[in-house]
Amino acid sequence: MTVRVLIADDHPVMRAGLSALFDTEADIDVVATAGTTAAAVASARERRPDVVIMDLQFDRRFEGADATRTLRALPEPPAVLVLTNFDTDGDIVSAIEAGAAGYLLKDAPPDEIIAAVRAAAVGQTALAPAVASRLLTRMRDTRTALSARELEVLDLVARGRSNTEIARELHVSETTVKSHLAHIYPKLGVSSRTAAVAAAREAGYLRRG
Repeated sequence: MTVRVLIADDHPVMRAGLSALFDTEADIDVVATAGTTAAAVASARERRPDVVIMDLQFDRRFEGADATRTLRALPEPPAVLVLTNFDTDGDIVSAIEAGAAGYLLKDAPPDEIIAAVRAAAVGQTALAPAVASRLLTRMRDTRTALSARELEVLDLVARGRSNTEIARELHVSETTVKSHLAHIYPKLGVSSRTAAVAAAREAGYLRRG
């Protein structure tokens, strides 16, 4: 079985490096590369790869999870393997909930990346050991686990958005936003927006800065 791969990354050197890596494997064929998520989705529709290797950040915008969700909604969806530099809990959860079959960091050994592509192609999960460990820890501590929507709300709070602005961006009511915050605070052991953001960053739910 030949695994057809599409590489989506905004760095040309990364695309070239991965293409060169897979050229050494007789059973892996790079059918397309893309520098944007829009190009990745268009190429996937046309070339129908078995696996899409997806970065999370494109031109400083975190579009990878949304692109993953779009790819997984196609009539003949490819498996999506996230390969990124970002490893906060929020990044990992967003990608997995979007339908990613695997999550690796870009410093992973070449043989681990190759094995992950083969695993994703046959419907198996491929997670970097550090990522798998963190997900297991989250599962064990369900009391503090934040949902994807709660993470979205927290991210917008961290960006300085008011409840009204958050409601508008997420297309929900202000009451719903307040309800999310009411659930977030006890999970993080805090009682204010500022403290929630600080605790979320410390726990790795949000990127720092």
